[in-house]
Amino acid sequence: MKKEIKKIALLTGGGDCSGLNAVIRAVVKSAILKYNYEVIGFMGGYHGLLMDDFIKLDLKTVAGIFHQGGTILKMSNKDNLFNFKTVDDKGKTIYKDMSDVAIENLKKHNVDALVIIGGDGTLTSARDFSRKGVNVVGIPKTIDNDVPATEITFGYRTALDHIMLSLDALHTTAYSHDRVMILEVMGRNAGWLALEGGIAGSADVILIPEIPYDINSVAKTVFDRYNRGSKFTIICVSEGAKPIDGDVTIKKLDKDSPDAVKLGGVGDILADQLEKVIKPVTGQDIRVTTLGYIQRGGVTNTFDRVLGTKYGSYAVDMIARNEFGRMVVIRNDHMDSVRLEEVVGSGKTGQTSSGGARIVNPHGDLVNAAKDIGISFGD
Repeated sequence: MKKEIKKIALLTGGGDCSGLNAVIRAVVKSAILKYNYEVIGFMGGYHGLLMDDFIKLDLKTVAGIFHQGGTILKMSNKDNLFNFKTVDDKGKTIYKDMSDVAIENLKKHNVDALVIIGGDGTLTSARDFSRKGVNVVGIPKTIDNDVPATEITFGYRTALDHIMLSLDALHTTAYSHDRVMILEVMGRNAGWLALEGGIAGSADVILIPEIPYDINSVAKTVFDRYNRGSKFTIICVSEGAKPIDGDVTIKKLDKDSPDAVKLGGVGDILADQLEKVIKPVTGQDIRVTTLGYIQRGGVTNTFDRVLGTKYGSYAVDMIARNEFGRMVVIRNDHMDSVRLEEVVGSGKTGQTSSGGARIVNPHGDLVNAAKDIGISFGD
């Protein structure tokens, strides 16, 4: 029997990105104007759901937020309510399943459906709440563009703009000083940001996780450019890039995060390796810029404003149709949905067991086009 919907809630979990406020705005405006639903938002992701920290969301609340990066609902990537870190009476750290407390909060406020916006970890908990009877609709979020089942995620295109503009800026100083400039970008184990950002920013070398690199091949590109009169080189490297027969560079381990392994530092290692080969021959200096969290912030671009609107409004339509336990996707440029299990797998509670992230095809059209115009991948 189709459930009558009167009130919905939403939350944003994981890391921030541009376009989140566009999604929130679309959910609220569609829910109120099209279906006359009441809407509330839990603050700080799942932590707000646990602590019953929420705000009322109406047309006034979402006015003026369309262009803003980040999220007015705040977010956290450290609160898995199915394995929640707490302290017992003796001061010892323990982990407890607090999901029932969150569910009682939803019941207390007569919430008929919950929109959950996030990446793998957030959507894994969305799947688990769905298994416990919560009417859940998921919306994929990441600048890395690596969520399975959907063609593109909001925030990705704005992050690409930041990478492109950064590479444009590095070109001027690289040319002026005849330097090798390395830009390290995010992406985890998927190379989309480095690949498309590097192409748009006229990088000479692009290093991505899907194509392990040979440092001698990278050096050869620098030498070839130098010998033909181009005495500078621009390299765009993904944080997850790794050398042939090597491994990724780990910046630190954060056991309290669902994504415990924090990548970073490959740009510095690459610079050290290249300098030993290049500087004795050409005299070129090598400089590294790590773009970091700049990729996540700032004003949301046109594409992500529109994409976020499509995701948010479609999620509300799914609620009206009682399509729960599913995530909004874009396939063949059309809105659709898939079961959450297709995204994060059907494993045990708290465990993501999907087939892996959506990664770059090393033999695909985009890589081939880049190679056709002379971009090296260090292979």
